[in-house]
Amino acid sequence: MHELSIAQDIIDLAEATARGKHARAIQKIKIRLGEFTTIAREALEFAFEVARGGTLAATAHLEIEIVPMVTRCVSCGPVKNPAREVCLVCAQCGLPLEIVVGTELQVEYVDLE
Repeated sequence: MHELSIAQDIIDLAEATARGKHARAIQKIKIRLGEFTTIAREALEFAFEVARGGTLAATAHLEIEIVPMVTRCVSCGPVKNPAREVCLVCAQCGLPLEIVVGTELQVEYVDLE
């Protein structure tokens, strides 16, 4: 379950921010999670609950914003409904798609006490 190490990394980053601002606790951490990542939201939420114990984020809330996947065909341009296979292809011309948005994991902000 790689979500546990990801949750720990998120907490470590938030704690570094909190320590740098001499905060007593972390109230909330907001992240942006791309729809096309290999990270399962529910598993990340569970891992966060486990990992936050004994840290400045012990009572923090994890807010997750899911970022929809946006694709673009090299020939046709933006594609709204790609054929979701192992290899994403343009439904119009059959060429491979580039994933423009949707693979990110980004800490958006940290609310401190």
